[in-house]
Amino acid sequence: MKAAVFRKAIEDEEEEEEEEVCNVFDGEVDSQTQTTSYHDTKTNLKGFFTSLLSMEEHGQEARKRSRTKSEEENGDINRKKSRAVASESSHVTGSEPVNQQRRLWVKDRSRAWWEERSRSDYPEEDFRRAFRMSKSTFELICDELNSAVAKEDTALRNAIPVRQRVAPLRLVSKKFGLGISTCHKLVLEVCKAIKEVLMPKYLQWPDDESLRNIRETYESISGIPNVVGSMYTTHIPIIAPKISVASYFNKRHTERNQKTSYSITIQAVVNPRGVFTDLCIGWPGSMPDDKVLEKSLLYQRANNGGLLKGLWVAGGAGHPLLDWVLVPYTQQNLTWTQHAFNEKMSEVQRVAKEAFGRLKGRWACLQKRTEVKLQDLPTVLGACCVLHNICEIREEKMEAELMVEVVDDEVLPENALRSVDAMKARDNISHNLLHHGLAGTSFL
Repeated sequence: MKAAVFRKAIEDEEEEEEEEVCNVFDGEVDSQTQTTSYHDTKTNLKGFFTSLLSMEEHGQEARKRSRTKSEEENGDINRKKSRAVASESSHVTGSEPVNQQRRLWVKDRSRAWWEERSRSDYPEEDFRRAFRMSKSTFELICDELNSAVAKEDTALRNAIPVRQRVAPLRLVSKKFGLGISTCHKLVLEVCKAIKEVLMPKYLQWPDDESLRNIRETYESISGIPNVVGSMYTTHIPIIAPKISVASYFNKRHTERNQKTSYSITIQAVVNPRGVFTDLCIGWPGSMPDDKVLEKSLLYQRANNGGLLKGLWVAGGAGHPLLDWVLVPYTQQNLTWTQHAFNEKMSEVQRVAKEAFGRLKGRWACLQKRTEVKLQDLPTVLGACCVLHNICEIREEKMEAELMVEVVDDEVLPENALRSVDAMKARDNISHNLLHHGLAGTSFL
């Protein structure tokens, strides 16, 4: 069952506003384009006629000299002048010699960096350091995406190979001998292909057998039974959008970092291996965790479809206590049993936080404000999560220094306790943890 949720970056009424603004902007661009095109046409015609006059002047000068010199010298001069005129006209008009293979507007950039790392004998550790994954994992991704992103050569230029199309997701464009605009286009093409081709395969809600293994693993970690996922909501910094800017303003990050911050959210459910099993991407950064949860497809399926009947998703202090969402105690003056429960819940929550730490460590673009358009961000962020899952499933090791400490302030929901049955169940779990020797004593 496919579990990823991809939504547009703003709500429906905001989308209508964005579409209206975009239409106005596009109209202005069209007007400017027409004006620019008109001036460019005049400039091009002027250059064209100038070229013809220049060629005519050279021809007259050549003929004048030919009358004063011998026939042999005249032939030599004509040949030299013909080459000079052809060369000059090529520079003036933008045309090129027939035997030249590349167009003038195709800039020749160095591909030495990429070609060196593409060699079969390139060291595995160096490749892993550059791409955040092994050669075998990289080749697997390229093979599965080949049919979706491969392009054919044209008369103007050779197509960029699949391996080189996939790689810019990690590396800077200048290292590949590609232009910035080309790199942006390739990244978005590859991200869309990942969403369509790889996401259904590598980002799924677990089947019954997998759920049983997940429950056993989480219970061995925490002593809490029937937990099938650790849920966490993180923020990805963005440049201030042109519309609905207040909804993306992240007050908590701004106060902590003393720098104005805007963000969008990623809510994920994570299994014990650090693999994302459910995603909700794109809600504005001002939205608290409980509201993001309510907007997610997971919430609808769990409340209306019985997806998690008798099971728990372990949430944080910012989530409400529901029949299927288990959260720590948040009131003051906790009892020993409540402290014991919170300690074990933090161990489950750590699984999700560390998974996001590896996600942001692998793809450093998630740590800083991105220039990707707001409407394209869910696709790009979803692709990063899918690639993260592939690395986690294949047990790709990650250097400790690359790990990112994830800090996201959790705001307590206004209505934190929404299920009487869940309150009783949480109290029973807390009692069992303490009185059956399953809880630690660090809270003492």
